[in-house]
Amino acid sequence: MTHPNALLNGHGRPSASPLYDSSNILNVSRPGRVVSILAGSLLTSNALGQLSRHPIGGLLKLAIGGYLLYRGMSGNCPVAAAIEKRRNRHTRAINIRTRQLISRPREEVYAFWRQLGNLPLFMHHLVKVEEQDGIHSRWIARGPGGIGTIEWEAEIMKEEPGRLLGWRSVANSMIATAGRVTFEDAANGGTFVEVMITYRPPAGHVGSGLAWLLNVAFERMIEDDITRVKDYLESGELIVDNEKEES
Repeated sequence: MTHPNALLNGHGRPSASPLYDSSNILNVSRPGRVVSILAGSLLTSNALGQLSRHPIGGLLKLAIGGYLLYRGMSGNCPVAAAIEKRRNRHTRAINIRTRQLISRPREEVYAFWRQLGNLPLFMHHLVKVEEQDGIHSRWIARGPGGIGTIEWEAEIMKEEPGRLLGWRSVANSMIATAGRVTFEDAANGGTFVEVMITYRPPAGHVGSGLAWLLNVAFERMIEDDITRVKDYLESGELIVDNEKEES
């Protein structure tokens, strides 16, 4: 069975935002650009004066000066971009997979899941899911203990009515995420539901407010949310969430 990561790119890994894939990103601050231009100009001028007397040292300074001039004028530092890209490849993803037997007919269970706005009713890590059209939606999730929120746009990538629903975050989202739910008939008239969800924060965000995405508590909260759907669909009763009422 396809892992939700496969919904993100052809290599089975969540796709990073193009911000981290492009060699033309603006990743140098304005003050940093000014300093780079000044330093690059000085080094280049000095190098040109030394080429005849010290060719090796002059060429080295010329190369460094040229790099600094490029860094300042373009606002792009390839070295920093390469470091961020490497960090992103090793960023831990949260992968959730669980299987539930729900004593309700498959079509009914599928219909409930297909209305994405229903998900926050039992998935307490979700604040809201707004369906924009038949394919696109806007998601808002909260961190453990209600600390921190994150938003992203998602699109349904694959759908087999009554049997399968797969979605992923769109390009340039704050996080790379994907989900897949399959529905199978059970012998007793119920439904086997298998849920797979992946969350991966992009490079550069882990240390700036989204570190809780890697927190074991966040992973456990998602698992609890998924198992809660069984009780909700079978009983029709919502479990009171004090954190949601207070937010």
